[in-house]
Amino acid sequence: MPIDPLAFEKECTFRTARSGGKGGQHVNKVETKVVLTFAPAASSLFTDEEKERLAHRLASRLSQDGLLQVRCDKERSQTANKAIAIRRAIALLEKALTPRPPRRKTKPPQEAVEKRRLAKQRQSQKKERRAKTPPQELLA
Repeated sequence: MPIDPLAFEKECTFRTARSGGKGGQHVNKVETKVVLTFAPAASSLFTDEEKERLAHRLASRLSQDGLLQVRCDKERSQTANKAIAIRRAIALLEKALTPRPPRRKTKPPQEAVEKRRLAKQRQSQKKERRAKTPPQELLA
């Protein structure tokens, strides 16, 4: 189910900062970098099951407070960066919400099984040859 960008934007908080990169003197004067912050656990856009899935799938992206942060300083315009940050966050959330297909059990090909067995057999014979005791007449 696609996430409505307008409803999503209402639940986000935005912070701006000075951005590096292209822009010359403009970069030093204007705050064009946008940091979007979103709390999936407190959102009314998702069901409890979806919130659990988001928490699990986005665990590495969430802060200790359970907030998702998306930064964008790609463009020279604050509004363009805000739009990009929203699109990125929605894409992240939608990807996390899509269920993974179940894993299909597979068997290794018969050729691979045979190759492995022969390699083990060769290794075993090599070690067996090393362990043989010398003939008795050489010991006397």
